[in-house]
Amino acid sequence: EAMPSVGHKTASVVMSQAFGVPAFPVDTHIHRLMYRWGFSNGKSVEQTERDAKRLFPRDLWNKLHLQIIFYGREYSPARGWDLERDIITQTIGRKLEIKNWYKAQELKAKKGSTSKKARR
Repeated sequence: EAMPSVGHKTASVVMSQAFGVPAFPVDTHIHRLMYRWGFSNGKSVEQTERDAKRLFPRDLWNKLHLQIIFYGREYSPARGWDLERDIITQTIGRKLEIKNWYKAQELKAKKGSTSKKARR
């Protein structure tokens, strides 16, 4: 982190992936999922990192960091998220996140039926 233009996350990724030093770098996927799953309040990346380090055993940090990223990209993206494919959020997710997903689905369905009526 002492190098110019190298932030905390980049330094953590290099230390964990290149040198095997336990670290839990928090990127956008981890930050989103830790909030979506109710493991962090989502107020800041720094808070999310503290929460992750508190929750998960140190010897799993490096591997789990990558697993959460891969899971987030595939099953729980920010855009185009489909709760029906996201088994973790279905099982342990924040009730508000799940409720909001269903509300969005209802709005999409209403828009679809409204636009079909307008075409007639």
